[in-house]
Amino acid sequence: MSKTTRRVRVAHGEQLDIVGELVFETDGRRETSLFRYAAEWLENPQRFAIAPTMPLSEGPFHQSAFGGNRRTALPGPVSDGAPDAWGRGLIRKGWTGPLTELDYLLAADDATRQGALRYLDENGPPLACSEPPVPRLRDLEELRRLAQKADGDWELTPTEREQLIGSVGSLGGARPKVNIRDQDGSLAIAKFTTERDSMPIERLEVATLELARRAGVNAAAARLELGCTDRPVALLQRFDRVADGSRICYLSAQSFIGAQTATDAFYTDIADALRTHAFAPTAQLAELFRRILFTILVSNNDDHLKNHGLLLVSEGSGPERAGGRRSQGRWALSPAFDINPQPQRRRQLETGISELSGNAASVEAALEAAPFFDIHQDAATAMLAQMSAVVAAQWRPCCRRAGMTTAEIKRCAPAFEHEEHRIARRLTRGIEKA
Repeated sequence: MSKTTRRVRVAHGEQLDIVGELVFETDGRRETSLFRYAAEWLENPQRFAIAPTMPLSEGPFHQSAFGGNRRTALPGPVSDGAPDAWGRGLIRKGWTGPLTELDYLLAADDATRQGALRYLDENGPPLACSEPPVPRLRDLEELRRLAQKADGDWELTPTEREQLIGSVGSLGGARPKVNIRDQDGSLAIAKFTTERDSMPIERLEVATLELARRAGVNAAAARLELGCTDRPVALLQRFDRVADGSRICYLSAQSFIGAQTATDAFYTDIADALRTHAFAPTAQLAELFRRILFTILVSNNDDHLKNHGLLLVSEGSGPERAGGRRSQGRWALSPAFDINPQPQRRRQLETGISELSGNAASVEAALEAAPFFDIHQDAATAMLAQMSAVVAAQWRPCCRRAGMTTAEIKRCAPAFEHEEHRIARRLTRGIEKA
């Protein structure tokens, strides 16, 4: 089969500043790409590297499918803006012929695509601009109906499919979800409970994010909509947009450290990258360590590298602002998201703490690894004492506020009441809990 080559201009933000060019090639069996920064971007005072593994230079960055994983055919920061399993399934429903990684990327709606990188056709307009525009909160019940229909493998009409694809964008994960305009016009993610769920998944997610914030973790803002129904919707604020709608550059932890797969590294690898590339690295390392402890305490085993994110930050203290000075590629952890307690699964981390402990979900291993995060042992122990106390005291009230029944809370108890909590109490005995 002959080789085909496609060229796409890569731009940034609302001003569509040209960052570089992506050249994609496929012969039907193998897919490869090449990215090169544009000369005008290298001369731009506001320039930054789109990933630490892709420093500003005139040379090309080559990428090809790795180990049969076609998604590695695109550079990490580009691939982060492509749809995941749920969105890909919708795209395939109405596509004839084979799909390449570039096809998936460019099928995602430009308005809702994750992060700040945008892709332009040869005449300049962004790809792709879906119609109708992003739905609003008042459309939530209809979107829930369409998502349920698609999740149940019912046939979608072309109009229904386009409506879902336009609202899904590049959202990750395999569960049904869409982008939506909240009451104030800001972008939010609506995540749906399905008929196949045996647990109140979205109620539990909202409860866990509240619990994380109470425990001192910087977690995504979330609330329930249609909460009085048997299939409520979790609404999470998009943190890669600012109040005026401007886009913030986003990287998954996988792209941040240059890992080939989402389970191909340790938290200590993220810590090493934060030391070099983070804004206020000491604070970022402490936040990362808090997330490790919380993940263990709530039995979250969905902590793979795609479920950790980073945002480009300004030279001030927050995400980059349109027109403001950027910090030449300094990054900070995004608010935590996709924290999913698993009461019935083996307690194992997707991202291991370090090579010393592997993937063991162990608070003892976390404390032993504290120096790798520049945290003194006493400070780490005090952090564990505070977090375990909050989780023990607040997990049930958080679940009740999210509308979970007594029976549902009882079924979730093993995720929050387990051996690691008992070990935490032993290790922190005598420490005054905040």
